[in-house]
Amino acid sequence: MKNLKITVNGVAYDVQVEEVSGDAAPSAPAAPAAPKAPAAPAAPKAPVAGETVNSPMPGTVLDVQIKPGDYVKSGDTLLVLEAMKMENAIAAPKDGKVVEVYVIKGQTVESGTALVTIG
Repeated sequence: MKNLKITVNGVAYDVQVEEVSGDAAPSAPAAPAAPKAPAAPAAPKAPVAGETVNSPMPGTVLDVQIKPGDYVKSGDTLLVLEAMKMENAIAAPKDGKVVEVYVIKGQTVESGTALVTIG
């Protein structure tokens, strides 16, 4: 029996895994242990004033074309997101200054992940 710690979506779980061969019948299960409380998730960053651009779909960040402090106009490409083997330009929704960039090149993001905040 092996004790493992598995983290899913930032929540840690302690699990026990038993290795059995394909021919052997599983042994009687051990008495269930009381579940341990999951570790507290990391504190989120303080909200930044401005409009946050979220990922419209899951994918991989191929290119980040801006950095904090840059000024952008509505429609300017902020970054390129690959989803289902297609490159998608994520555009600025308004004119403004880039306050924060939350992703880096090569990062995988889920739908709704904060990408950039424009003030």
